[in-house]
Parts: sequence; C-alpha cells; structure tokens
Amino acid sequence: MFLLVSGLAMAAIGGGQSADERLLNAVFGVGFLGYAVYLGFIFDGGEYFMFFYAFILPVLMLTRFVRTLFGERQSA
Repeated sequence: MFLLVSGLAMAAIGGGQSADERLLNAVFGVGFLGYAVYLGFIFDGGEYFMFFYAFILPVLMLTRFVRTLFGERQSA
C-alpha cells in the first residue's frame, strides 16, 4: 500500500523543479506504481524482495521538492 501511495506522490510532484527533476520523479513514480500493481494483482508467490530504498527515496524526493518550493517563494 505504501509503495502505491509513494508512486502516486512521486509521479504528481512537480512544481518549482527543473524538467529533469520532474522527469526523474515521474519515472520513479511510475516504476513504484507498476511494482505495486504487480505485487498486488499479478504476483502470487510466497515471498518478494523489497529494498529499503523504496521507503526512503520518496521521502528524499518530497523533501527536495519542498525545499525547492519554499526557496522560490522566499526569493520571489
């Protein structure tokens, strides 16, 4: 569930960032969404492997987005 929410949040984040940063957010977001859908609806095995980066990366990208957003507001 957290993987799905992380993917949605990462794909939606974009304001105040460069085109490359928005593209990177979208690529990782779509990847997380795809993996969440795969695990939720297609995968029927007993075990799966998940890196801890799947939980840290969205937080880091959201932090960077907030810093960029507030940095632009202060300079404007």
